[in-house]
Amino acid sequence: MRSLALLLSCAAVLVAGCSKEPESAPVAAMPKPAIEKAVDQDEHSYAEPQKVAIADLALDIAVDFDTKTIGGTATYTLDWKDKAATQLVLDTRDLTITKVEGEADNAWAPLQYALATKDPVLGSKLTIETPARNAKVRVTYTSSPEASGLQWLTPEMTEGKQLPFMFSQSQQIHARSWVPLQDTPQVRYTYSAHVTSRPDVMVLMSADNDPAAVRDGDYTFKMPQKIPSYLMAIAAGDLVFKPISARSGVWAEPAMVDKATKEFEDTEKMIATTEQLYGPYRWDRYDMLVLPPSFPYGGMENPRLSFITPTVIVGDKTLVSLIAHELAHSWSGNLVTFSSAKHGWLNEGFTSYVENRIVESLYGKEQASMEYAIARNGLKKEIGTMPEATQALAVKPGTKLDADDALSAVSYDKGAWFLQMLEERFGRQEFDAFLRGYFDHFAFQSITTEQFLDYAKKNLFDKHPNLVSDAEIQEWIYAPGIPARAPQVQSRGFSSTDTARIAWQGSGQLPNPQVTGTWITQQWVHFIEGMGDKLTVEQLKQLDDAYHFTGTANGEIAMRWYPLTIRSGYVDARPEIARFIERVGRRKLIMPIYEELAKTPDGLAFARESFARARPGYHPITTGSVEATLAKAPAGP
Repeated sequence: MRSLALLLSCAAVLVAGCSKEPESAPVAAMPKPAIEKAVDQDEHSYAEPQKVAIADLALDIAVDFDTKTIGGTATYTLDWKDKAATQLVLDTRDLTITKVEGEADNAWAPLQYALATKDPVLGSKLTIETPARNAKVRVTYTSSPEASGLQWLTPEMTEGKQLPFMFSQSQQIHARSWVPLQDTPQVRYTYSAHVTSRPDVMVLMSADNDPAAVRDGDYTFKMPQKIPSYLMAIAAGDLVFKPISARSGVWAEPAMVDKATKEFEDTEKMIATTEQLYGPYRWDRYDMLVLPPSFPYGGMENPRLSFITPTVIVGDKTLVSLIAHELAHSWSGNLVTFSSAKHGWLNEGFTSYVENRIVESLYGKEQASMEYAIARNGLKKEIGTMPEATQALAVKPGTKLDADDALSAVSYDKGAWFLQMLEERFGRQEFDAFLRGYFDHFAFQSITTEQFLDYAKKNLFDKHPNLVSDAEIQEWIYAPGIPARAPQVQSRGFSSTDTARIAWQGSGQLPNPQVTGTWITQQWVHFIEGMGDKLTVEQLKQLDDAYHFTGTANGEIAMRWYPLTIRSGYVDARPEIARFIERVGRRKLIMPIYEELAKTPDGLAFARESFARARPGYHPITTGSVEATLAKAPAGP
C-alpha cells in the first residue's frame, strides 16, 4: 500500500554524489539480535497459526446496501499442525456471530464458541471449541454498519450520482471487521466466494474478476493463489471495465473509466519491465479499480485488482508512480510477505525500491531521482519526530506499534534507501539477480527480517565479501535514524527549480514561463516546499495569479499550498480549502491541512465546520485520523 503515493515533503534537494565504493569512515558496531528461531509473534492478532491454520476459505455472503452490512457464512478448511490442539481462534471486530458448526462424517453439527469482550485495537477474540479437530468449520455472521474495513457511499457521494458504492480496506487489521479470520499475514490461504447483491451493481473481489461479467446480483469468485487476510477485498457499485492490454485494464464508474485508462495506459509496459527485472507476474491478471475520492489511501495492492485513488489522475502521468508501486507489490508484499507489522519494510521498502526502478525504466533517471530525493527529505523530516524504537527498519518485539501506523516513511523510504545502498555496493546487475532469486525462493511465503538477512548473507554478502560490513547492515536494520553514509541523489530539474525560487524571493520577479512551462508535478511541489514557513499575502497572491495553485486539481500541490496559505493568513484560499477537504478523503492529502488549521482557534473552528460536512463521505479510517487531530488541538475551546 502506498498511503503516501509520492511522499513528497519539504526540504532542499539531496545533492551529494553516489559511489559504488564505500567511504573508509568506520561504522560503530550495533548489537546483533538473536536470530528468530520460533515463529514470529504477531502482536496484532489473537490467532494461533502454529496450532491450526486456515488453508482455504469459502464465503457465501450477501452485500446489503439497505442495512450497510455483509453477512452469510465463512467455511474454513483447516490444517491442524498441533495434534493436541482443540480450539480454533479467530479475529473479529464488531461482528455478530449467530452460529458455528463443524463438519464430521459429511454432516454439520454445532460447536461451542465464545466471543470475548472487545479490545479497542484488536477487536474480539472468537474461540471455537473443536475437540474433534474438524477438517472444516463454518461460521455464520453479519458485519456491523460501522465496520472499520468497509465504506458505504450513497449515490450522491459517487461520480455518477446514480447508484450506491461500497468498498473494503482490509490492511492492516480490518479484514476481521467483515470476515471472521486468522487476521495475520502469517497465514496464507486460497479462497472462493459466492456473493449476492442488488442486481444493478457490479461486485468485484481480489480474485478472478471477469471483464465480461454481466450485472445480475449473483457473482462467484476464486483466488487460487494463497494470500494473507489483509489482501481480502470487495467492492460494489456502478462499475464498468475498459482494457489496457490482454491481461490488464481499468474498472471505474462510467464517467471516470476513459480518463483513468488513458492515464494508466503504460501499465502493461510496467508489468513487462518488472518481469524482465524480477521474474514472471504470477497472478494472471492485473486490473485496477478506481475508487471514489473518499478512499483513505493512494492505493491498495489487492492481488489481481489494485484499488486506486482518483487523485493521481491529473492528465500528465506525473503521479503514475503510484501504479508502479501497487504493481510492484505483486512481487514484494503479495508474493513475499512480511510475517507481521514489525517487519513492514519487507513489503513497503522493497516495493518502493522496485517502484523507483520501474519509474526510471519508463520515465527516465531524472524523474526517478526527483522522487527519491523528495521521499528521502520527507523521511528526514518525519523520522526526527518518531520514537527511536520505531525508527528502525525491524521493530523489536514488544514495541507498541499501532497496526495502522506501522507502515511509516521508515518502512517505505528508509527501506528503499537501504536497498539502493546495496545496489550501489554490489552493482545493479548482481543485485537484480539477487532480488529475482529472493522472490523465487520465498514465493507465496510470509517471512521475517531475520529470514531475509540469512538469505542475503548466503546469496549476496558472503559471495562478495568486503563490499558491505556486518556493522553497516546492523545499523541500517536495527538502529534509529539514517546512517551517515547513506547514498545521496541529485536532480538537475530541482537545481533549476531552486534557482527560480531564490531569484523570485530576492527580486519579486517570477521565472520566465518558458522555464516553468516544462516543469512537472515534482518540480512544482519542490518549488512550493522550498518557500519556507510563511510568505506575505502579497507574495501568495502573486503566485496564485500566475500559477492558480488555489483550486488546483493536483492533490500533491494542494496538500502543500493550502497549509502554506493557512500559516500565512491568506484567507482568499479558504473556500477552496473547504471544497478540497470536503471532497477528498485521502489521508495523505488532507491531514496536513487539518493539522495546520487546528493550530489556531479560528482555523480549528473552520476545520470542525468542514469536517462536519465531510464526515458522511469519509472512510472510517480517515474519520478516526481527523477526529484525533482535532481532539488534541491545543487551540480548542
